[in-house]
Amino acid sequence: MNTTGYDEDDYLNIAGLQHFAFCRRQWALIHIEQQWQENLRTIEGNILHERTHDGELQEKRGDVIISRGMAVFSRTLGINGVCDIVELHRSQDGVKIVGREGLFKPIPVEYKRGRPKEDDCDALQLCAQAMCLEEMLLCAVPKAYLYYGETNHRTKIELSEDLRSKVVSMLREMHALYDRRYTPKVKISKSCKACSLKDICIPKLCRDISVSQYIKENIFTPDREEGTK
Repeated sequence: MNTTGYDEDDYLNIAGLQHFAFCRRQWALIHIEQQWQENLRTIEGNILHERTHDGELQEKRGDVIISRGMAVFSRTLGINGVCDIVELHRSQDGVKIVGREGLFKPIPVEYKRGRPKEDDCDALQLCAQAMCLEEMLLCAVPKAYLYYGETNHRTKIELSEDLRSKVVSMLREMHALYDRRYTPKVKISKSCKACSLKDICIPKLCRDISVSQYIKENIFTPDREEGTK
């Protein structure tokens, strides 16, 4: 990791951590090659995030202020992005929040369309958001929450040292790949079927035959050549 901090031009999107943990090639296609393709899952996810990312919407529930669409960044990690929700809990051992009277403890809440996953893809993204808040507000954020639309339930995530170390290690690898503008090769897995970029990535094509062979067999065939005369 860059010990002196990253320039703003070199920041990576926090959401990329979830993509990277799911598939390094998917992350590179989206964040390096700027390719994207919608499917039902991504559309449903966008709908779920529409309200949470409205920065003009704020709620107050007792001693808790709910801030939506809060922009966060970390110069140390070289990332930026937007938190779906940051709950500001009034607390005597909290920190000062600009524009608010009193002291508060921030707790990020990330919204996901599906149900809890077996891996830690979502938790890594959430942990990175918390680490940004810690750096920006000079405070500790020991826990956060993932809300899943399919189950209508939120899960508490303990932001352990192991999870934080994994975020740091993963971001180091992401920055290295991004600096090289390198897109990793295909690694076939059962997750490929659920990927929104499977038609762009074309894992079966890349696994079975080369691109030049595919072009030769499907474009420059004798029948096609005769048809152009």
